[in-house]
Amino acid sequence: MNQTSITLVGNAVTDVTIGATPNGIEYSTFRLATTTRRFDRGIGQWIDGDTSYVRITCWRKLARHVAESISKGDPVIVAGALKVREWANEDRRGVSVEVDATSVGHDLARGVSVFTRAAKRDFAGDDSVLADETSPAPAFVEQAVA
Repeated sequence: MNQTSITLVGNAVTDVTIGATPNGIEYSTFRLATTTRRFDRGIGQWIDGDTSYVRITCWRKLARHVAESISKGDPVIVAGALKVREWANEDRRGVSVEVDATSVGHDLARGVSVFTRAAKRDFAGDDSVLADETSPAPAFVEQAVA
């Protein structure tokens, strides 16, 4: 299976929400803002570029860990599979940008974090972090694109 892998660095701009698919598979989601930056030698300063907002979806044990670890405003690094989806309803059409995360962590270039190892019994042997092919992804409606 081909997929586009991506690593994003940014800030959580929403609190993490948690849920489960009809099959009982846990997931969590949050939105990440990431802003491009470039150094302007003429003025000797970093200049902010455009900001992109991406929905991050985590599955199974990663979903639980993210829900307990990440809060709105936290600087984070996310690695996962990029998904760009077109959507439409009666009134609007748009595009959503999402990442099915395989790893999420605090950006330690911007602060200090304390790690707590999860107890193995909490996961009943489930080491998987991604949804399986039969698990429907959560349905999200993103901001409309004109």
